[in-house]
Amino acid sequence: MPLPFLTADGVFDAHDDEALPHADPERWRRPYRPGPWRVAGAAVLLLLSAFMLLATVIIAFAGTWGGAGIALGASLLVVGTALRILRAGVWVSPSGLRRVGFFGTRSIRWNEIAGIRTVQQPVRWLGLPRTVQGQALTLDRRDGAEPSVLLTDHGADFLARGEAFDRAAGSLEAWAREYRAVPA
Repeated sequence: MPLPFLTADGVFDAHDDEALPHADPERWRRPYRPGPWRVAGAAVLLLLSAFMLLATVIIAFAGTWGGAGIALGASLLVVGTALRILRAGVWVSPSGLRRVGFFGTRSIRWNEIAGIRTVQQPVRWLGLPRTVQGQALTLDRRDGAEPSVLLTDHGADFLARGEAFDRAAGSLEAWAREYRAVPA
């Protein structure tokens, strides 16, 4: 049985239908894999929620249903947080580009985008206030708004994975070229 995720040449291609779990081209998809920092953070939260659920069962067997309800709610909140962390990122479809953050989601149609380009600038390290010099993939809007940062090479998806950042930036730029109303 072939295991393509174990091979070094198993490069992820967002336009390859076999790499997608569905065949519908109209669905939103992330043109890159979540990075190890994002997956590790979510895994730690899911491990914590497993212990919280075990504590919920122990509290319920002790007979304090109010405490068990609070513990269950807290553990479900941690599970939801882990899932939201995994979902965060940039998603694309033929209708536009969607930036999913922890607290909100913003969608932009392709015809509202003037360009997507990679620039050298100070970027946040793992989303923390500390900034370092790095690369950022920025989105220029047609309405003249200030360029917004889509991805950085020091984010949770691409820290110490420069080649993956280059592939993701190239893929997003290709989506923009293909679906924008005005060519670059």
